[in-house]
Amino acid sequence: MSLKTLLVSRVAEAITSAQRQDAARDKFEKERQRQGARHRVDYFHQIDDPYGHLALQALDQFRRHYDVDLHVWLVGPPDDWAAPERDRLIAYAREDSARLAKKSGFAFVDHGTQPAPEVVRTAQALFVEAWGAEDFWPRALAISSALWAGTLTPATSLAAGNSCAKGDAERARLGHFMGAMLHYGGEWYWGIDRLHYLEARLRGVGAQVSGAPSDLIFPAPDLDLTPAKPQTGERPVLHWYLSFRSPYTYLSAHRAKALADAYGAELRLRYVLPMVMRGLPVPPMKSRYFTLDNAREARRLDIPFGRIADPVGKPVERGYAILAWALEQGRGYEFVEAFLTAVWSQGVDAGSDAGMKQIVEAAGLLWPEARDQLGREAWREAAEANRLELLEIGHWGVPCFRLNDVCVWGQDRMWVIEDALKELTS
Repeated sequence: MSLKTLLVSRVAEAITSAQRQDAARDKFEKERQRQGARHRVDYFHQIDDPYGHLALQALDQFRRHYDVDLHVWLVGPPDDWAAPERDRLIAYAREDSARLAKKSGFAFVDHGTQPAPEVVRTAQALFVEAWGAEDFWPRALAISSALWAGTLTPATSLAAGNSCAKGDAERARLGHFMGAMLHYGGEWYWGIDRLHYLEARLRGVGAQVSGAPSDLIFPAPDLDLTPAKPQTGERPVLHWYLSFRSPYTYLSAHRAKALADAYGAELRLRYVLPMVMRGLPVPPMKSRYFTLDNAREARRLDIPFGRIADPVGKPVERGYAILAWALEQGRGYEFVEAFLTAVWSQGVDAGSDAGMKQIVEAAGLLWPEARDQLGREAWREAAEANRLELLEIGHWGVPCFRLNDVCVWGQDRMWVIEDALKELTS
């Protein structure tokens, strides 16, 4: 391992550590108390983002459960660099929000198409008009519900101007790019999926209102891994679209295998090149948020994380060359697990022979044979075929999981795949 790799991995470990997070939180709270300031939560609402519709409903409860000043900002959609496959993202967000609404108990009535620009402008104007009113929350929820149900009529008499300008500027100043984002004390929380982290933090500093419910508004769903009966007949196939440069793929690895094993499914590994190696940008703002988000998710899941040796470029290519061979040896998953663990939690340089040898042997494979695979290029055809298939089913990023006609994006949605597997075993 080079000195540079060692230093970078140790810096990453420090940045993503629980100790750094706790120290930053303590510093923030001490300064807040010194100034006599109240707890302040900023929420950035993109009105045509369905995740925002769910977040509004959750925040209507949140504002009553916690003694905080909740500031709502209206923002526009993310820039192109943050949404490289915008049309696919828009379509998937509605589908995913419908599933998430059912899981969380919130409402999402989707009339089937993305709201038209003139309807969005009307909703924004009505939203701005409601700001500051005593009945803001019921009005905001009514506006959002009508927008998504398709019952909101465009009103040319309403002129909101650039209603998102201030929110866009404040969001950028604080360091983010997406809608449905909550900010408190230097940390970001996305929609209802990450609201439980904010709730836990506020409870830790005594901000919960006396008499508020003890249950979280939406706890992170866990996997059950207990099929109703043993799988019989033809084995289902669980397709796992993965990337060696995706820390979310790393967080999903153990559970992907556990799901397949618990329900008697074949786990089929579908590797694709990382987005940045396919010409899609990943700016520092985006990379930083995802890294810190992975760190807290890893702590929740009790997965080692943080000593990072970024495998972008040659390390990924070397890894895929060996993975194609490892699959032939029946050790594909073992190699994927070993590679991801090494680069995301052990600081192993997969671009060096010493680092790759360590990974190969951890997977139960022989290094002399694996080394012979490094110059081969056949893996590129498989990676491209997997990428094209991913696009055909409406996705572009990883990890993705597909079981028959059910396809979801992200390690947050593995419960959807488990529900589908349970249907096959019921």
